[in-house]
Amino acid sequence: MLPSFLHTTAKENFTSKKYRWFMNWYPMFFGTGGKILFWSSNHMELHVRLRKNLWTYNLVGTIFGGSMFAAADPFYMVMLHTILGKKYVVWDKKASIRFRKPGNTSLYCLFKFTPGQIEDIKQQVAENGSTEITLPLLWRDKNGAAYAEIERVVYIADKAFYKAKKGATQAVKFKA
Repeated sequence: MLPSFLHTTAKENFTSKKYRWFMNWYPMFFGTGGKILFWSSNHMELHVRLRKNLWTYNLVGTIFGGSMFAAADPFYMVMLHTILGKKYVVWDKKASIRFRKPGNTSLYCLFKFTPGQIEDIKQQVAENGSTEITLPLLWRDKNGAAYAEIERVVYIADKAFYKAKKGATQAVKFKA
């Protein structure tokens, strides 16, 4: 049974189910011990579960912090890349984690964007060429108790702006 904070009115479709299946078996994600439970058809919402098992427990018998960090790694960037489309460049820029208590039960993480957030991102990029946003995450148990807080910073740019900036940077490197 899913925790109440993961109940959603969003739906999956064949494409998002296929994407979820592929990502769950992708070796880099599979190795984290995480499992994607839900990926909405519009890519605005995603749910991940992390169980304590052979892949994820540490020396003291709790969930390895690296598993929490890695299982939450790619999704905001992948979601934004898919939502925004080919006119944008999206990169993870930095991340941090704060452990609140040892994970000794199944943990869940909710990734979610609102239409307003997406419009804000597009507006900031239209005005400035690029933007960086900080996105919070929580690993929680089925009762909602927090075990780890993660902050991910994502860079988003207009593709033409990014290429021009990258070209200018490379030109300076070659002059030196």
